[in-house]
Amino acid sequence: MGNKAYKFRLYPNQKQQQFLAKCFGCSRFVYNYFLRLTTDIYADCKKSLRYKEWAKLLTSLKKEFEWLKEVNSQALQQTLKDLETAYSRFFKGLAKFPRFKKRSNKQSFRVPQHFSITSEEKLQLPKMSPIKMIIHREIEGDIKSVTISKTPSGKYYASIVTELDIPKAPLNGEKIGMDLGLKDFCITNKPEKFENPRYFQRSLRRLKIRQRRLSRKNKESNNRKKARVKVAKIHEKVANQRLDYQHKISLKLTNENQVISCEDLNIKGMVKNRKLAKQISDVAWGQFLTLLEYKGDIYGCEIKRVDRFFPSSKRCSNCGYIKEDLTLKDREWICPECHAHHDRDINACWNLLQFSDSKIPLEERKSTPNQTVEMQCIKSVSS
Repeated sequence: MGNKAYKFRLYPNQKQQQFLAKCFGCSRFVYNYFLRLTTDIYADCKKSLRYKEWAKLLTSLKKEFEWLKEVNSQALQQTLKDLETAYSRFFKGLAKFPRFKKRSNKQSFRVPQHFSITSEEKLQLPKMSPIKMIIHREIEGDIKSVTISKTPSGKYYASIVTELDIPKAPLNGEKIGMDLGLKDFCITNKPEKFENPRYFQRSLRRLKIRQRRLSRKNKESNNRKKARVKVAKIHEKVANQRLDYQHKISLKLTNENQVISCEDLNIKGMVKNRKLAKQISDVAWGQFLTLLEYKGDIYGCEIKRVDRFFPSSKRCSNCGYIKEDLTLKDREWICPECHAHHDRDINACWNLLQFSDSKIPLEERKSTPNQTVEMQCIKSVSS
């Protein structure tokens, strides 16, 4: 059994928007209240609170703030579970310390029960009338929960999570090596290159104009709110363009291949380079690899990660020679040993494919000189 999510656009009327704003506000208030409470208690007496303690305190909090009873009680409980998840990810080193939620950012709340989709294809939530929803594809599986969200640009969405039996797809196609870059977004050893569209760079001029106008508006004015929405729409369009482009490429690669070998990139470390941080953030490698992995499970494609310290660009895929003086500006080079001419990116793809297929343990690869290890990798692949 697995989970599958569907995201549909919502069109609430004025009265429904007011009630949704109340739900967003209550969820945000509960999240921020218990985040502050937990932080203060830990600072004073080094005691940590979790969901069980929060749920008990939430009951007394409703007596103090009567307006919390006007929204769905389970939505507030789910907010506490989200806060617990944020704390767990922080202590595991997967995320930063939880931050307070702001009204100007994306708003959301989750409803785990007592909701339904009517015969008129409207979303029925507790304590409010059915909301118009555009269902653009069939919903498969048993519906488990729905998350209502509002983007900074003012659009409403419903994310419906279902549980269904997803059969393991059979392996098909061929094995390829894939290299991610900035000059070209994605390169394979076929050879095949996908251009880097640079959506943020294209919208930068328009974004600067809108942000400059926003900075001149008076705070808390209606004109400032309108200007903020215009800036948010530009960011939202860039994100949608990027996601759509990566969906198409990831679908093509996972449908046509049974194994994709790529480098395990240290993206967090790479964005610390102030000269390339904007370009690396714009290309969104992490998002693309996430799309590849979940699509690979569906369409029968295995995603192999190669050690990030493996010199895929500096190594000759023909003889295994390591060119130590290779720089980023060198897009092509000739091997001094076998005189093979290499395109930097395509050569890296062949190396990633050979290295991922090698049966030599990682510890042995690190303890053996580079050139000897590379020849062993080639022999293991050819055998």
